[in-house]
Amino acid sequence: MSEINASNFKKEHGDLAPDLVGVTELTSPIYFVPPSGNTAERPSDCEPGTLRFNTDIGSLEVFRGKNIGWESIERVEGQYLGGSNAAQSGSNKGTGVRGLAMSSTDGGATQSDTIEFITISTLGNSQDFGNLNVGTRQGTGFSSRTRAIHAGGYDGSNRRNDIEFVTIASTGNASDFGDLQETRIGNPSGISNQIRGLVAAGENPGNTNDIDYITIASNGNAVDFGHLSNAYQTGFAAGSTTRGIFAGGRGTPGYYNVIEFVTFTTTGDVTDFGDLSSPKKGSGKGNSSNSTRAIFCGEDKSGDTITNVIEFITIATTGNATDFGDATSNITTVANLYSSTRGVHSGGYNGSSNVNSIQFVEIATTGNAQDFGDCTLTNASRTGASSGHGGL
Repeated sequence: MSEINASNFKKEHGDLAPDLVGVTELTSPIYFVPPSGNTAERPSDCEPGTLRFNTDIGSLEVFRGKNIGWESIERVEGQYLGGSNAAQSGSNKGTGVRGLAMSSTDGGATQSDTIEFITISTLGNSQDFGNLNVGTRQGTGFSSRTRAIHAGGYDGSNRRNDIEFVTIASTGNASDFGDLQETRIGNPSGISNQIRGLVAAGENPGNTNDIDYITIASNGNAVDFGHLSNAYQTGFAAGSTTRGIFAGGRGTPGYYNVIEFVTFTTTGDVTDFGDLSSPKKGSGKGNSSNSTRAIFCGEDKSGDTITNVIEFITIATTGNATDFGDATSNITTVANLYSSTRGVHSGGYNGSSNVNSIQFVEIATTGNAQDFGDCTLTNASRTGASSGHGGL
């Protein structure tokens, strides 16, 4: 192996760094700083394995080839996810990726303000986390690595536009964040990356195609992002660090099988992605993806039935959804709780009653869902968020 000893490399040829051909190892007793830039500056003609730091998302990313594109390098589960302080202790040490299920309904007149959580890498029952300011159903949720957001919903008397948040690494009650531009119920679609959270679709009181967004780290009211191609409620939502995916949904009348996407960093209307296998409504609450695959598990309306069908897409490549496997039971309106490796669906409705079951799939391997544990409540219309989903 050749060895180059140098105290410093300077950029050459404008913004381009020097080419080091044939170098197999770079070492430093202090640190190594890779090239950096924002998402819009990503090169598209580089070699697979190219490394850079993305300043928009605050993460290293690697180029996996032209068919996949750029992908963020995710932290290992079990590592502390609560912030920049590496020396953690007490309840914040080694929490792993947490999934939070927030709000719900018992199917009658009761709306819940309960927040419960699981550690996604560890099978078992959910545990109490705290409470929202108001008990609601049919709201939505999303998250950064540190904050889980709940937005909108119905409190039994009124449609709401409240936005609340909790700090994922520590249990406790929600705090006020701000307001959506309009009231939203009907299970709006919530997605996020580390910087922005988007709320799309829902009912107000008719179905809407509006997309709002917030900057998750900064409390305040939502602002306009763009529009979906159709007005609907109860669709699917997923995403990577760069793309937000919206799919399916219940329109007026009928149901949709359309999949479309936005780019988080650029406000504007959606672009067509492909189609689901059939018209469906699902659960737009929480990113149902890792950074590569989006998973859709919900209600198939081609035969007006709730089914156990699970399908998926590769987020970086436009096209139609493909069969993944089957859920443990027919299910809809679940909370989506995802890490880089595992997708968890919490609670829901099976066509005749609410359920308290939690099930999971291993995202990288197609196949059927398995039992994870039980929720503390037997409720549906739950809202999900996690500290390790594909947008992060």
